Amino acid sequence: MPMTTEDIESYFIRMGVEAEEVDEGTWMIPAADGAAPVVVRVEPPLLLLRLKVMILPADEDDAHLGSFFRHLLELNATDIVYGSYGIEQDQLILSHALELETLDFQELRNSYESMTLAASSHWAGLSKLLPPTHEG
Repeated sequence: MPMTTEDIESYFIRMGVEAEEVDEGTWMIPAADGAAPVVVRVEPPLLLLRLKVMILPADEDDAHLGSFFRHLLELNATDIVYGSYGIEQDQLILSHALELETLDFQELRNSYESMTLAASSHWAGLSKLLPPTHEG
């Protein structure tokens, strides 16, 4: 039987998160610590989870971010189980993709928890690899 939005919403309730439906098939789960929310979206055949981790320096030359990019690739290879880090415009995004057809409660909960844990535990190390911002 195909996964429905009601099934997904019941998983959110079981997870103990306050997911707000912001559009049909799209929910925002606010972070407890005031960080960016996790956005969950149904895109058949997938359920996508996305979290904005940080804003990257817009005026920085990519050549100066080599150690930052290398560290992201290392984290993708060693610490991220369901998804990966990526860059969209000037933002570092952590995203996970799960198959709707086989999605179960445990898989969604594990993905959500690993995503929020990874973002919070990697943030300090990643931010140290970025050049300081210049104001003036």
